[in-house]
Amino acid sequence: MTPMRSRFQQLTLPELVAEGENGRTEFKRLVHSPSKIARPITAFANTAGGVILIGVDDDKRIVGIHSEKEILEIIEEGVKLHIDPEPEIEIYHEEFKRRLVLMVLVPESPDKPHYHLEQTTDPRTGKSMTEKRVYTREGNRNRALCDDRITLMQSKKNPLKLSFGVAEKLLLGYLQQHRQITADQYAEMAGITLAESRERLIALVRSGALSLRTEGSFSCYTLSVQTMP
Repeated sequence: MTPMRSRFQQLTLPELVAEGENGRTEFKRLVHSPSKIARPITAFANTAGGVILIGVDDDKRIVGIHSEKEILEIIEEGVKLHIDPEPEIEIYHEEFKRRLVLMVLVPESPDKPHYHLEQTTDPRTGKSMTEKRVYTREGNRNRALCDDRITLMQSKKNPLKLSFGVAEKLLLGYLQQHRQITADQYAEMAGITLAESRERLIALVRSGALSLRTEGSFSCYTLSVQTMP
């Protein structure tokens, strides 16, 4: 038995449902869309793991499912076509008063970030395009990360590489006066690409020199408490 399975077996299905949706649990009455079921799978894999209970309504009613085969096919398509790289999941059955519920267990992934892929239309050109987003679990919601947070998640897979040159001295001097800076502003100030700007800023975040703050789609960097004058 896997640790994830063991963790959720400590509670009966009614007890698990009674806790409601939270950072580790999501309810789905029905599953119709591979893309939609892929979203919470991606979010749990990118965060601390969790379970999706299919056959449970938002109001905590255990309604059960009608076609297990159809739902399993939708989940399989969601994982294969709408998540990159594919995360590991486990699917189990639970029964309550002759109602079948599928438990989709999603462990926290060592390969994060996992991207959610969805076909959409470019509003400027009208052409079909693939939208890539990284979702994480915040409370009972799946939220898309901004580019800076994605860079931070990616960087944690590698050893910290930190340099402190002219560009970094300019940055710290700027922050002493202006308190915050965006990756775009730093790229322009230092004469580097936006990607390189994020990499340098994130390295300083990991070192403890800077803090990354986000509000909605806006992100900025500030001096951390220990480096404030």
